[in-house]
Amino acid sequence: MEQPALLEMRGITKEFPGVKALDGVNLTVRAGTVHALMGENGAGKSTLMKCLFGIYNRDGGSIKLDGKEVNFKSAKEALENGVAMVHQELNQALTRSVQDNLWLGRYPKVGGIMVSERIMAQRTKEIFEQLGVNVDPKTIMSTMPVSQRQMVEIAKAVSYDAKIVVFDEPTSSLTESEVEHLFRIINMLRDKGCGIIYISHKMEEILRISDDVTIMRDGTWVATRPAKELTMDEIIKLMVGRELTNRFPPKTNEPGEVILEVEHLSGKYTRLNEASFQLRKGEILGIAGLDGSGRTEVLENLFGVMTKASGTIKLHGKEIKNLTPRESIRNGFALLTEERRATGIFGIRDIKENTVISNLKSYLMGGICLSDKKMREDTDWAIQAMHIKTPSQSTQIRSLSGGNQQKVIIGRWLLTKPEVLLLDEPTRGIDVGAKYEIYQLIIDLANQGKGIIMVSSEMPELLGVCDRILVMSGGQLAGEVDAKNTSQEEILTLAAKYV
Repeated sequence: MEQPALLEMRGITKEFPGVKALDGVNLTVRAGTVHALMGENGAGKSTLMKCLFGIYNRDGGSIKLDGKEVNFKSAKEALENGVAMVHQELNQALTRSVQDNLWLGRYPKVGGIMVSERIMAQRTKEIFEQLGVNVDPKTIMSTMPVSQRQMVEIAKAVSYDAKIVVFDEPTSSLTESEVEHLFRIINMLRDKGCGIIYISHKMEEILRISDDVTIMRDGTWVATRPAKELTMDEIIKLMVGRELTNRFPPKTNEPGEVILEVEHLSGKYTRLNEASFQLRKGEILGIAGLDGSGRTEVLENLFGVMTKASGTIKLHGKEIKNLTPRESIRNGFALLTEERRATGIFGIRDIKENTVISNLKSYLMGGICLSDKKMREDTDWAIQAMHIKTPSQSTQIRSLSGGNQQKVIIGRWLLTKPEVLLLDEPTRGIDVGAKYEIYQLIIDLANQGKGIIMVSSEMPELLGVCDRILVMSGGQLAGEVDAKNTSQEEILTLAAKYV
């Protein structure tokens, strides 16, 4: 017997200045099912969910929850009525503890006045035990890796005992074992009769976890089908409106002479210990490893974001220090960070300002003022080259989809004309069509002679794009493999070497 409709969204429309983000979109979620919501970046998935969650006021259409029409005016009202959402971009109080973040805005009180730390700790412990989350409630959020912070956010959503739980790219920063843990939580919620809305660009996950799939394109509804009737190729065709025969572009770059030598690199406040490797001109060097293995720390120590304890960095045979990001940029380095919201974008600033911010010296006229004309020209170049979907240069970057924000940041760094490009999860939260564009861009940059070091938690991505892959384990370099002649099994074995 088919489960009853728990959520019905009919004819939802939403307009922003210069763009119609949603145009008559329909979505029906049945109780006790996982409903995947798919589409390219900018298709309107997150906008639709924000209309449901009370973050945006919709311009038209209706929403029914359990057969009753609703129109939430705030996220608080949505949560109080049984709709919870795990956002793609974490927005947490990083200087507060895990339990503070879990109960923010609804602290348990004694006598209706005093906040009870004891009750808060007890309730947090009960929720974590129920979900199998192994995190100390007293831990300060900023001291934890992104993956653990993501699990806290998931636990927070579940703690509301919601009827509808929205997961927006929940696995973008999770390891494979953590993804399995998340799926167990989702199956538990489904068995309780919850309706799960699952947004992801990872096809394998969608086909494995979902009961129904709705596909959107350019702010419109395209199709809703049972997941068991769909293949990966069919989903891609519905998403992008065309055939996409290969996930990765042809490898045309040819690595040349060594341009970067790293010897015995160790981090002062991290696990990174004695990492040594070389990077060649026109080479794409991947870095694999489990969460906490030291992958990101390699890039951050190279770029001067973290303090080196020891080791040398040589560019074209000459030792450089890279003690600060400013010095690193002068030496021809660029770093695309893992968390674009926290360390990549200036959310309240527009596209132009976010694009030119790392290259301001090149726009100086007479050493005293900036050339707005030149900045607009370079921003236009970035928008065209990166295929950024935006109404205009003056649009606030935070209003763009996650994938389009990522493209702005890549365009920003390309304007600095880097020689060594450090990419930390460059396709995190990006759809399959946009991923292909970024892969092609990375290969094109390698063809121009740039050296690229790329961290990714997606092994097919590393195998499909890179020339060589370094494998980190427990802060140490566990091995190096040729991308053409290795396997996921070999990489995983190395990744577990020093755990």
